[in-house]
Amino acid sequence: MTQQKESDGPSLASQVEHALKLSNDYALDLVHSDGHWYGEMNSNVTITAEYIFLRQALGLDLKADSAAYCHYLLSQQNSDGSWGLAPEYPGDVSTSTEAYLALKILGISQHVPAMQRARAFVLEAGGIARVRVFTRIFLATFGLFPWDAVPELPVELMLLPSICPINIYKFASWARGTIAPLLIICHHQPVYSLPKGKDSLPNEKNDYLDELWLDCTNKNVPYGLPLWDLMSQGEFTGLAFGVLDKVLSQLNGLRSVPLLRAYARKQCMKWILERQEKSGDWAGIFPPMHASMYAFTLEGYKLEDDPVRLGFQALERFAWEDENGKRIQACVSPVWDTALMTIGLCDAMSPNKQTIDQALKWIRARQLLEPRGDWRVYRPRLIPGGFSFEYENSWYPDVDDTAAIILAQVKHDTGSIGSDSVIAAATWILGMQNPDGGWAAFDVENDKQFLNKIPFSDMDSLCDTSCADITGRILEAFGLMMKYPAKTGANPLLPTLRAACARGVHYLASTQETNGSWFGRWGCNYIYGTSHALCGLAYFGEEGLARVIQPALQWLKSRQNEDGGWGESLLSYRSPDRGTQASTPSQTAWALMGLLSHLPITDDAIERGIRYLVSSQRPEKGGSSWPQAVYTGTGFPNHFYLGYDYYRHYFPMMALGRYLQGTRGLK
Repeated sequence: MTQQKESDGPSLASQVEHALKLSNDYALDLVHSDGHWYGEMNSNVTITAEYIFLRQALGLDLKADSAAYCHYLLSQQNSDGSWGLAPEYPGDVSTSTEAYLALKILGISQHVPAMQRARAFVLEAGGIARVRVFTRIFLATFGLFPWDAVPELPVELMLLPSICPINIYKFASWARGTIAPLLIICHHQPVYSLPKGKDSLPNEKNDYLDELWLDCTNKNVPYGLPLWDLMSQGEFTGLAFGVLDKVLSQLNGLRSVPLLRAYARKQCMKWILERQEKSGDWAGIFPPMHASMYAFTLEGYKLEDDPVRLGFQALERFAWEDENGKRIQACVSPVWDTALMTIGLCDAMSPNKQTIDQALKWIRARQLLEPRGDWRVYRPRLIPGGFSFEYENSWYPDVDDTAAIILAQVKHDTGSIGSDSVIAAATWILGMQNPDGGWAAFDVENDKQFLNKIPFSDMDSLCDTSCADITGRILEAFGLMMKYPAKTGANPLLPTLRAACARGVHYLASTQETNGSWFGRWGCNYIYGTSHALCGLAYFGEEGLARVIQPALQWLKSRQNEDGGWGESLLSYRSPDRGTQASTPSQTAWALMGLLSHLPITDDAIERGIRYLVSSQRPEKGGSSWPQAVYTGTGFPNHFYLGYDYYRHYFPMMALGRYLQGTRGLK
């Protein structure tokens, strides 16, 4: 067996070398002239549907792109008539309802087969009465759901100071940016025109979507469990919020104090306006950008006024159109894609140093060094130094991007450890560490999970807590920084880095699952979390972590498919035992990187995984890459998933590159 492995080794290494040359060519063919990469970020059809709702509500043209929108929406429909949260994912009643309404607004008859199948699915799932709160709000804006059936969202929330147990800054960054304009929308409770003017009827008589109701005579459907049920189930936090919601409803959402309401609206709009980028973006993500368009127009702004005009321009920059139709992305990921592609090229030992230099120059120019951002509310003395995910987002840098950019810089040039860029980035990350030793994405100590019991929180996404995948990436970045102190001279951060890493290691040890894996918050799922944890722990193995590392390695090996690859379904977020899936290039690469960080390259599981990646590579324009249809990125577990187009490329490059380095003794 040993002889066979030795004879196969060079052959496999040469295959890997060839695969990396082809993938390097493909990456170089994709790079923009200024040095950055930007691939499409796929999500579900609700983003595009909600943009169609906005254009319909504000009377904007939909005819020009109608065919392209319809083509995209219909192409995403499942065979059972539904639309899901991701490819190969079961149908979702809210997603399907929004897609159906969008198609109907665009002029698709409810009698065509695709719409008939959609209607059958929605009715089988319980009808419109079963949609989530956000979908209720969008339907209410067209008079298709009574506003009384939407939770109270008093705009006075914006007046609560940051020291209060509940205030706008206690919500995760993505939530607060969306909640602020929603407060304005829910204050006005608008009812916009639908095609043929159906909004002229009272809410309960608007029959535009009656075919999706099981009982269209009673649309005032409760949005939460009855208070008695909450009490009997011991859900006392939910009960308290439920009672508060009832009280607010009786008080007409605090509208009976007009002077206070007027002041709260003014402060809310001021808050929103302060956070708009010069380019028109808000937070770099679709939900706050989309909701803010409603808020401004409801507060009297015209379409030609700068906040609205620039906002629409920003939304249109999120559009992606090709032979599959036109859709709107939930976000754009140029900084993330560029950082990870750069890491992939470095791991692959790419000879194109000038391309990497240019990419890092492009990234460094986007470091956020001004004292701006919501993170400063709870860390006012922390010096800025982070990076954001998107082209335009100066208010919400994220820790994960910043750690990836440290890795990209140091992998390319260990001398950059002492650079102003790396020191500022590392200092900012150090200041964003949570008391539990882990790191979250955008905020610090944003862990008030009781907020998810608020009636409008039916996506369990109001908090930004520490997670294993981000913590693992930071440990990897900091570990790499500490690996080369002699080459870079004195590192002023070294003692602080060591202390922070000790706490981070403890966090990972304390959050490991009983089977040896780690939960993946931002990627699917346990493979993602386990890989990143292992890559981070590789720099701290001497600290007696075998009891943590060995079970994780065994778990990864146990999840390997017969073809040598790894795959994990998004359904593992619902139940870990439902995670079986065909192998994917991105998840195979994650698993391999976790194994390669602790095992010899001759390990059988590693060799089988490497062979899977080599054999599954396919020719594409400019070189070769790996096909991947399923989504492996996560927005909100169980509720919103992301398909990063380039995940299928730069992660396999990293895994193959690290393997090849191992064959050359460079690991």
